[in-house]
Amino acid sequence: MATSTTHTASSAGLRVRVQKFGTAMSNMIMPNIPALIAWGFLTALFIPDGWLPNADLATIVGPAIHYLLPVIIAATGGRMVYGDRGAVVGAFAVMGAIAGSDLLIAEINADDLAAWLADGKAEADFSPLGQIHMFLGAMILGPLSAWVMKQLDALWDGKVKAGFEMLVNQFSAGITAFVMAVVGFFAVARVVNAITDVASNIVETLVNNNLLPLTSVFIEPAKVFFLNNAINHGALTPLGIQEVSENGKSVLFLLEANPGPGLGILLAFTFFGKGLARASAPGAALIHFFGGIHEIYFPYVLMKPKLILAVVAGGATGVAVNVAFDTGLRAPASPGSIIAVFAQTAKGSYFGVALSVLASAAVTFAIASLLLKTDRAEDDGDLAAATARMEATKGRKSSVASMLTGSGTGPINSIVFACDAGMGSSAMGASVLRKKIRAAGFADISVVNKAISNLTDDIDLVVTHQDLTARAEQRTPSAQHVSVENFMNSPRYDEIVELVKQRNDAAAATPAAAAPAESDAPVSADSLLPEGSLVLDAPSESRDEAITRAGALLVASGAADQAYADAMHTREASVSTYMGNLLAIPHGTNDAKSGVSRTAITFVRYAEPVDWKGKEVTFVIGIASAGNEHLKLLAKIAEIFVDPDQVARLEAAGTESEVRAILGALQPA
Repeated sequence: MATSTTHTASSAGLRVRVQKFGTAMSNMIMPNIPALIAWGFLTALFIPDGWLPNADLATIVGPAIHYLLPVIIAATGGRMVYGDRGAVVGAFAVMGAIAGSDLLIAEINADDLAAWLADGKAEADFSPLGQIHMFLGAMILGPLSAWVMKQLDALWDGKVKAGFEMLVNQFSAGITAFVMAVVGFFAVARVVNAITDVASNIVETLVNNNLLPLTSVFIEPAKVFFLNNAINHGALTPLGIQEVSENGKSVLFLLEANPGPGLGILLAFTFFGKGLARASAPGAALIHFFGGIHEIYFPYVLMKPKLILAVVAGGATGVAVNVAFDTGLRAPASPGSIIAVFAQTAKGSYFGVALSVLASAAVTFAIASLLLKTDRAEDDGDLAAATARMEATKGRKSSVASMLTGSGTGPINSIVFACDAGMGSSAMGASVLRKKIRAAGFADISVVNKAISNLTDDIDLVVTHQDLTARAEQRTPSAQHVSVENFMNSPRYDEIVELVKQRNDAAAATPAAAAPAESDAPVSADSLLPEGSLVLDAPSESRDEAITRAGALLVASGAADQAYADAMHTREASVSTYMGNLLAIPHGTNDAKSGVSRTAITFVRYAEPVDWKGKEVTFVIGIASAGNEHLKLLAKIAEIFVDPDQVARLEAAGTESEVRAILGALQPA
């Protein structure tokens, strides 16, 4: 038994590692699919064999695929590892690999031509090797260069003398980019050329021996275990683009993206399924075939694993038809919708592509129908459980799974307040809602705050300022999103509490991580609000002037530098820091936190309210955070400002000591 357990854990661990690697590869390609589509349109229209041949516009095709696309892929990979700094060094480094590959190809062509001529053959008959486009090189050098930059920055973090930070930051990044470009020139270029040669030979062997359909034996089951993007964009897309640059089209784009097998499965359930699976299959078929969301059919296969035979047979049939008709696409079809497939189909391939989709759907439908009709089970099993298994395999929630199971009515175990920096407004909002959630009897629900950039798609409910909701939805498409106008006294909080009551069955809900316990000791403002950082009855001024004042107080206290104070205006330009109940809490952007030397706040009270983009503000609390020490005080401030009596006390306070007493007197809830 112990051996079995160990083997299972090892297999799961290996699967997770493979998924993470594949996801990382595909995540470098996916954001750049629009650029690949644009390049596909260029080739489809303007090359000599295109629909509208145009020699002038066709000159864009070569530089775009050889330089632009690898550079933006490398930049994306670098940004994944180390933000904009990683993107810059990664983008420059791949230029070394591009130049190194070009030189290597030129040397090989020169040697081959010399041998060709030595054999007495005509130079006009010589076919030189084409360029190798550095997509794989970009996927190596982008993250690698960013990782090197991140490690180097960590070496001298906090050791650079004041005034030399910008000099060190700029030159260290420039030197790192230069060194990694040299590495790309001499090492990565040769590695990628070798890999491309091996992969091309394998594909050529499969095609020449009519064995390419056998790839479905691996691809179709792997898709069901959420390796579809890893296979398609991590492996097939780079190889396919290389083939397009040589032949104008590639069948590799159709190995995974063909929507036929999934359509066949869903049609079989539509006609021969039972229960919830049959009822949901028609709608799922529409989403899959026209929307291109293949993952929606994965739970149906997981529910009855023997249906893998049907999708393998259907996938192999589609590949065989495409090979027989010599079809291909000019660029990736992403998402795998029939609309995207036809949009990228090469000239002269439409009939073959259409036939491949129909044939793969028909074969899958026939086999799946037979398996369903001969199934002795009285129902089609638990589709919700199969969907849960899919999400567990996938590693995150499915944005379309609720269509199958109604999971939008499931329990809420985690709530995240998100803002640009995850530092001020979201912390206070989380504190207010956490108190309401606990008062309603749901102490096991996690209510925390995060920066939008740190969101992951495993959250039940996300609360954001209305100006930031669209950004949060991109990071967490599976979550339910609630927009608020201010974080202090939004009526949406009561709506959230009611939603939790409706959706959480205490007996059935899976326990979530409890919110961190808070100390019972009183919270003192003295350590975070030093002398000179508190101003009572400030003169009337504009919002921008109020932000400047708050920043200047932080700089004067030694808590932050001027760059951070300037970034407080940048933060305000992206989304208002108005909190409600006469309060605003201006703070810098997340990128500017390097300018914070210690955590501190400033407190300014105005005799005449400040016009804060149409809202009246009497209290301005500036925030500089070096870590998370400020969060407890912010929670206490939030408690003060949702209590009208406490706000009235602050308005009436005549001395700094009275203000400090109010800020530091509350006991944690």
